[in-house]
Amino acid sequence: MKKIIYPLIAVAVIALDQFTKYLVRANMQPGDRIPVIGDWMSIYYVQNTGTAFSMFSGNRFVTVFLTSALIIFCILFIIKEARAGQMLVPALFTFVAAGGASNMIDRLMLGYVTDMISCGSFAVFNVADIGVTCGCVLAMIVLIILYKDEDKEA
Repeated sequence: MKKIIYPLIAVAVIALDQFTKYLVRANMQPGDRIPVIGDWMSIYYVQNTGTAFSMFSGNRFVTVFLTSALIIFCILFIIKEARAGQMLVPALFTFVAAGGASNMIDRLMLGYVTDMISCGSFAVFNVADIGVTCGCVLAMIVLIILYKDEDKEA
């Protein structure tokens, strides 16, 4: 069961992300906005040619290279930690890798990433971005807790 959990997480994140992106592309035009919670949260269709917060916008080589490096790093870390008997940390890094992979699918197939969740004046993002962000933040918290005693011994 341990070995199957990581691919299941990855497939779930990618499938949910690609499905929500498909729904937005099929039913909206870029720039369309549908209010969800007043002016604070909306579905806002944006075609992002950059990385996080539209950095490196229009530079496909950089965005593909950075995303590929992130995915490779995560996969190697997942394998290393899983072999060491960890389950939670590899699962969290699977969210990061899957989010990166789903956005990579957009970059390679469409030339841009479909973003659609807008909260106030914060950046517009998607389900893959949620996986990457939550996976990173939770992994940092868990790693700090797991390895805090090792710092005291050093």
